[in-house]
Amino acid sequence: MANDSKDQTVSKWCLVSMASIPLVMTLGNSMLIPVLPIFEKKVGISSFQSSMIITSYSVAAIFLIPVAGYLSDRYGRKIVILPSLIIALIGGLIAGFASWKMNDPFTWIVIGRVLQGIGAAGATPIILPLVGDLYKDDDEKTSSCLGIIETSNTFGKVLSPILGALFAAFIWFLPFFSISFFSLISIILVFFFIKAPKKEEKPPKFKAFIKKTKKIFAEEGKWLYTVFLTGVYLMLILFGVLFFLSDIFEKIHGLYGVKKGFYLAIPLFGLCLASFFTGKIIKGDIKVMKRVLMVGLLISSCTVIFIGMVSEKLLWLLVITTLMGIAIGAILPTLDAMITEGIEKEERGTITSFYSSSRFIGVALGPPVMSMVMKNYLNVSYISAGGAGIVLLLFTLLMIKTDKSKKTKESIA
Repeated sequence: MANDSKDQTVSKWCLVSMASIPLVMTLGNSMLIPVLPIFEKKVGISSFQSSMIITSYSVAAIFLIPVAGYLSDRYGRKIVILPSLIIALIGGLIAGFASWKMNDPFTWIVIGRVLQGIGAAGATPIILPLVGDLYKDDDEKTSSCLGIIETSNTFGKVLSPILGALFAAFIWFLPFFSISFFSLISIILVFFFIKAPKKEEKPPKFKAFIKKTKKIFAEEGKWLYTVFLTGVYLMLILFGVLFFLSDIFEKIHGLYGVKKGFYLAIPLFGLCLASFFTGKIIKGDIKVMKRVLMVGLLISSCTVIFIGMVSEKLLWLLVITTLMGIAIGAILPTLDAMITEGIEKEERGTITSFYSSSRFIGVALGPPVMSMVMKNYLNVSYISAGGAGIVLLLFTLLMIKTDKSKKTKESIA
């Protein structure tokens, strides 16, 4: 990676290495969603217990992401990312080996998933501030790169149902081992191709860090909390809907295995494309970001209402969920850019870690909430989700200001 303060160039291999991390961590979670019904049969667990395989990963990440953000601000991005990827690799081996050799592997699967969540906590959120470090004050390049990073994340979601179903078709626990393999590839790429900029100043001590963090939330809290809540909401409805689709495709539409994986990938492909193009459109302009955020929230809120109503009509179900996916895909890089470009470098790792943690809250809640409501309260839950999105739309309108400057750093407060 070449990093020059004048032209702030970043090599393609450095970009590939950074993009590999959200790709691997997304595969580590989303790849298991289409094979949860298989796990239920093979391990002898309930739908709620199978949802815990997703949730245990996310809960571990929720609590440790802020710690990883602070450590990355203090000691460096790469020194936190590499050990985290190694922990994720070990977690996959534990879950896979337990499934292979044990008669009752559920507990050890969850332990392995917790370790993977710890690895995700120390790897995925650090990428956002790292991009900001590499491009420094170039908001346009930062937005474009973040769009690529978020596209990698969403592309992982597209690949996940197909790969998960394909691996499970050979050996039902193979997805666990594959996560370790993908983590190893990412470890090699990060080790050789990412060279984070050297710190010019010593990081603040812990007490000073806490004081400054409190000050940031006191001054910027209105828009930051709006972004955090939006992150929770998007991941909640996305993973809740994916869990629902994985179940309904088998029970109502007779779709199994790799075929089901391809159908699950359709709305996620829309999400992926939207992320890529949005990253190129927003260019660090807060006014554009706010418009994208509001339109995306409006579309996602309106579409999610109808998912339960069209669940027995496959074509309409795919149309509605794809529109929802496009809306979410447009919002995600916008939120990334708001956080990364709106916070100074010294606190960037910590604040982006809080944002990443909020997203994992939604990931953790989506599957178990859906497993509890989809039998008796399906339409009520989707209508409620639509109402929550409209409330967030109003928050966005009121809390994110655009009147001071075209650029995020000067106008987002």
